[in-house]
Amino acid sequence: MENKEKFFEHIEKGYTTKGDFITMGAGMVNGETVNKAFIKVPLKTLNRHGLIAGATGTGKTKTLQVIAENLSKKGIPVLLMDLKGDLSGIAKASPGHPKIDERHEAIGLPFEASGFPVEILSLSEQDGVRLRATVSEFGPVLLSRILDLTVTQEGIVAVVFKYCDDNKLPLLDLKDFKKVLQYATGDGKKEFQEAYGRISTSSTGTILRKIIELEQQGADLFFGEKSFEVDDLTRIDENGNGYINIIRLTDIQDKPKLFSTFMLSLLAEIYATFPEQGDSDRPELILFIDEAHLIFKEASKALLDQIESIVKLIRSKGIGLYFVTQNPTDVPDAVLSQLGLKVQHALRAFTAKDRKAIKLTAENYPDSEFYDTKEVLTSLGIGEALISALDEKGRPTPLAATMLRAPMSRMDVLTKKELNEVLDNSQLLKKYNEEIDRESAYEILNEKIEKAQEKAEKEKAKPAARRSSSRKSTRMNPVVKVLTSATFIRGVLGVLKKVIR
Repeated sequence: MENKEKFFEHIEKGYTTKGDFITMGAGMVNGETVNKAFIKVPLKTLNRHGLIAGATGTGKTKTLQVIAENLSKKGIPVLLMDLKGDLSGIAKASPGHPKIDERHEAIGLPFEASGFPVEILSLSEQDGVRLRATVSEFGPVLLSRILDLTVTQEGIVAVVFKYCDDNKLPLLDLKDFKKVLQYATGDGKKEFQEAYGRISTSSTGTILRKIIELEQQGADLFFGEKSFEVDDLTRIDENGNGYINIIRLTDIQDKPKLFSTFMLSLLAEIYATFPEQGDSDRPELILFIDEAHLIFKEASKALLDQIESIVKLIRSKGIGLYFVTQNPTDVPDAVLSQLGLKVQHALRAFTAKDRKAIKLTAENYPDSEFYDTKEVLTSLGIGEALISALDEKGRPTPLAATMLRAPMSRMDVLTKKELNEVLDNSQLLKKYNEEIDRESAYEILNEKIEKAQEKAEKEKAKPAARRSSSRKSTRMNPVVKVLTSATFIRGVLGVLKKVIR
């Protein structure tokens, strides 16, 4: 009892906040939940990014759901990456359950069932608001990072973009980009060489092959118009709740290149578009990246550097990034060190490698007089987690094993009928789902090539016409006709023979 009181004071002191906050649950000690020992995370620190980690089935997705709901209640919009397809239920209120009531009674927090404003987005042909970006918006640097190009190849990509800017050729989709590359070493070789220097056909061939690889993962659906405006992610509904934007990604789990392409494009666009916010009291937008290992899978060093830079810089725009994955080691150290909020669900030790990973994970958390962190990591139950956050002054809060609150919304997917209702009520669906294919680099260059070929054919036809005319006039001249006749030639040859004799 004395230990619980001491722990309560420890938590109350460490998690005191003067500003607005979200409540994650109540602290636990010796395996028991301490009633009203609330774990509070200040809103002003949520743009310092975070991590939700843990073994399969420990409750990571529900933790993500809890944080997203509470942010929405505070009027903060959220973007969720739904790779498993189990987050759409946020649109409907929880039906409740005796175990939920029991959990909240232990926490000391009343349970409130609620649905939330949801927008369903899609990168593919699945139902939802289509997300697209043009190649021009993507830019040469980011495109080169995604394609994992050499320095020489990056230079060629930069030249292609410069040529298109100089000649007012819109680069909208991948077929535009491929057409300009082919033109640079084909019909437009001389034009390119005079203006920008020689371009290697072997280098452009390599770039083209890498673009085709990207297309095979579905990127041709992503590049194009109409471009998605990131400001539409920050909408608030009529009740003051932030929209929860859910991107359905169930069909691209095996396409890490497309996932990385989209994520980097989105983050770069947000960084370029959103104004500097400084040290404000609340974030503008929070993004949750589920199955985060996909964004780092097979990523090149250059791509990892790009991600690290964006993570460091984007928080000044009021944007928080939260990586959801099974093990913290899935996230590179350079990114992991930037994360302020860590929610660590249970890890399982089946092998020596697992035990080593648990030891490394434990070392990422502050020491606590109340826990043996390595032991707690393997003994946490479903819906329980170790939490370390930042207080309002940016200092780490005390480590707390936490009984997490239950989601207010449904912990299940929407039915087909319910999903159609959400889509029918969408204001963005009408705005973005009309596919536009206006005149761009592909069409302009094709027209240019056709005109050049027509001109060349006309020029080629002129000498042939002159030769034909010459032959015709010769046949019409009677003198020439006589001189070239077979009779005249035989006569001359006969005279010559006589002279020779």
